[in-house]
Amino acid sequence: MSHTTRLAWLAVPALLALGACALPGVPAPAPLVGSEWQLEDLGGRGVLDRVQATLAFPEAGRVAGNSSCNRFFGSYTLMQDRVAFGQLGGTRMACPEAVNDQETRYLDALQKAQRLEVNGRTMLMHVQGLDKPLRFTRTKP
Repeated sequence: MSHTTRLAWLAVPALLALGACALPGVPAPAPLVGSEWQLEDLGGRGVLDRVQATLAFPEAGRVAGNSSCNRFFGSYTLMQDRVAFGQLGGTRMACPEAVNDQETRYLDALQKAQRLEVNGRTMLMHVQGLDKPLRFTRTKP
């Protein structure tokens, strides 16, 4: 493990602890741990019918989901409404071209995510370089 990788892993618990602290006058984001979400719109481009892209937060600092064809997993940090995903790993099944294209766009968007807004059963993820946010619907509290 490289020195940089060790520092990144050491920083995650500290960032998560900071993310749990609310600043006066700033609403705390809805708790993500244990929640699961289905992608409904990919930055204004919709999503393919009968192709599920999901996002789950099984425990603090961990993320997983279905990227359209393959499963993925990795880490995330959350400070107030600011989100950052670490390097994501996943399976490598062969997919039809359209599904593969959506999967690539979805995973790229996660890597460029900047901010989350949770309002009831809807989550908007603002992504660097996209005019419209990704829109998710909560499937599990």
